[in-house]
Amino acid sequence: MAENSGKNRKPAWVIDKERARRAGAAETVWLFGLHAVRDALTNPRREKLRLVVTRNAVDRLGDLYGMTPEITDPRVFGKTVPLSPDSVHQGAALEVRPLKWGSLSEVALREAPGETRPLLVALDRVTDPHNIGAILRSAEVFGARAVIAPSRHSAPETGALAKTASGALERQPYLRVPNLAEALTQLKNMGFILVGLDGQAERTLPQVMDDLSGRAICLVMGAEGPGMRDLTTKSCDHLARIPFAADFGSLNVSNAAAVALFAAANG
Repeated sequence: MAENSGKNRKPAWVIDKERARRAGAAETVWLFGLHAVRDALTNPRREKLRLVVTRNAVDRLGDLYGMTPEITDPRVFGKTVPLSPDSVHQGAALEVRPLKWGSLSEVALREAPGETRPLLVALDRVTDPHNIGAILRSAEVFGARAVIAPSRHSAPETGALAKTASGALERQPYLRVPNLAEALTQLKNMGFILVGLDGQAERTLPQVMDDLSGRAICLVMGAEGPGMRDLTTKSCDHLARIPFAADFGSLNVSNAAAVALFAAANG
């Protein structure tokens, strides 16, 4: 029995190849929806692997930028592409590699188009892909150089995030770092002032911005509810709150980010 078991065992090189294939598959992302797929197709930085579309969707996508699509029937689309049942795919899905934006220093020191001052956003424990997608949109609108988040306890690049970002994922750097506290220290050394959003802070965001005119700013914020971790809070140079018209709690983190980015970009 032992001899037969040995004969049926796969060679080591076959096992290694299968493991590498599985690892490679885990590093890919399925983008879905006409807008997200179209934006990824137009992005020369994006490594594109497989395009699956219905006949109707391929006509609506337009230029496929050299990709050969796999045409599938709408009735079996969900079996052809590994998407969740509630994904609004519109008959289009694109398998891609995650974008590589470079190191923290490369991203933080790279001037953004139309920026009024060097501006970054750092997120602590923001795990909802819809929130991060919306923050990426606001970051692009207000000229932030990047959105930074820890590799763990943050939303990875996914189809849901890309769809919420409405194309911003292809243009706005989203950098996930091994250690957020270390990254914040590095940003300080690069000359960025860390301004943490805290609903209990004594000073308002406009007041803090008035004292930092022209300075490079990194806005730091945590998820609604838990907020920033203690170490993250202690890393900030200033804490600021968004002034509310009434005592009703707190804004959703994506809404707070939009308000904060506007204040920082125009402060």
